[in-house]
Order: sequence, then C-alpha cells, then structure tokens
Amino acid sequence: MASLDLQEQEQVEALKAWWKENGKWVIGVLVVGVLGFAGVSYWKGYQAKQAAAAALLYAEVEKQVASNDAKRIGDAADALASRYGSSAYASRAQLLAAQASLQARDVAHAKVQLQWVIEHAGEATLQDTARLKLASVLLDEKQYDEALKQLDAAHPESFTGLYADLRGDVLSAQGKTAEARAAYQQAYDKTDANSMYRNLIQLKMDGLGSTK
Repeated sequence: MASLDLQEQEQVEALKAWWKENGKWVIGVLVVGVLGFAGVSYWKGYQAKQAAAAALLYAEVEKQVASNDAKRIGDAADALASRYGSSAYASRAQLLAAQASLQARDVAHAKVQLQWVIEHAGEATLQDTARLKLASVLLDEKQYDEALKQLDAAHPESFTGLYADLRGDVLSAQGKTAEARAAYQQAYDKTDANSMYRNLIQLKMDGLGSTK
C-alpha cells in the first residue's frame, strides 16, 4: 500500500509540475475558445439586430414608393444605404429608387442608384438586374459602347438570355444587323420554349430583315 501511495504521490507531483509549466497555455486556449463561441453568438445576435433595423428602414422605402415621390423614395433608400449598406435591403431599396427616378425622368440620378447596386449588392441577381437596367438606360441615351461594356460583364447562365437579347437591341441600334441577329438567336435559344418573351425575340429577328 505504501508503495502504491508513493506511486500516486509521484503522479500527483508530476501533474503539478506539468500544470505549472503548461497551465497558462491550457487556460489561454480555453479562454480563446469561450471568447470565440461568445463572439460567434454575439455576431449572430448583432446580425439579427442589424437585419431587423434594415427591414424597418426598407419598410419606410416601400411606404414612400406608394407616394410616387422620387425624391422621398431616394432619400429613404439613401438613409438605408448609409446605415446598412451591406444588407440586401439596401440594394433592393436602391433598385426601387432607381425605378422611381426613371419614372420622374431623373435619368442621371437613376444611373447613380443603379451603379450603387452593381458595386455594393451582395447578391448576383440584384447586380445583374441593375446592370441590365443600366444598359437599357445607356441604350436609350445612345451610349452604345457603354451599354455593351455593361453587357460584357460575367453573369449567371440563367441571365444569358436577357443579356443576349439586350445586346441584340444595342447592336441593332448600331446598324450591326448580322451581330444583332446572332445575339437574338442566342437569346432565343436560351429562353424557355413556352415563354411569350421568346416570341418577342423572334419578332425582333424577323424585323432585322435579311443580313447584308
């Protein structure tokens, strides 16, 4: 028994020595782990609060949309962007503001709002929506090269038909019939066979006449 007690005592002393040498490191790891968990929990809670606050401001934007006042809509969207610019609500609000600006014939402001979405949106769908709208605006302004630059941007396969169709519009406006036809054909091929939009693309191709 004495031998066993001595062995246990040696193990205790060895454990004490190890703890003295390594205890601070172990505690440090535990603290980092706890703080890391607390940090993740805090961040998730913070994100939830941010999203809720952004949602409230977005509701204000939607409220202003009903007023059809482009300035009030734009101001509400800008307030949201300045405080929660990284939220999906901010980009959606800017798209609504851009639409209101276009309806109010404030094209310059609409272009700025659309460009904001292109540069800040975290969702590709919102970026592509803004890019297509901006390209359409540039087409109306006969800024064909600038419109084509927007349409040269990388985009998801699901948007290929829309990009190609608008490219066809720009090329057609430039008098580039053969290139426009090729773009329309791509748009036609990428569009659902049951879509009425496909019929519109066909009408555009028919309207080009014969290729010179």
